[in-house]
Amino acid sequence: MIFIAVKFTVRPERSEEWLSLVDDFTQATRQEPGNLFFEWSRSVDDPNQFVLLEAFASPEAGEAHVNSAHFQNAISWMPDVVAATPQIINTEVPSDGWSQMAEVTPNQ
Repeated sequence: MIFIAVKFTVRPERSEEWLSLVDDFTQATRQEPGNLFFEWSRSVDDPNQFVLLEAFASPEAGEAHVNSAHFQNAISWMPDVVAATPQIINTEVPSDGWSQMAEVTPNQ
């Protein structure tokens, strides 16, 4: 699987609307055939920073994503909203999704 983590630092005056702004992009990406997950989180240390964790089943699925109309639309307006160039980790992982963490399980 292709695993991607992206940190977006958003302009302070736009951070409260960020999740609404990316909602159409998020929903469209989640509908892509090769998308495994596409999840946003907000930093507990910096309210203007959001982290996107995403995964695609194959390099081809990742390529289809960056060539999609919704991706192209998102990157057309994002420069007006971000405060810095996003930071990214993009790697191939020998897995097909999340695994369970062995060290922590709920008490019964």
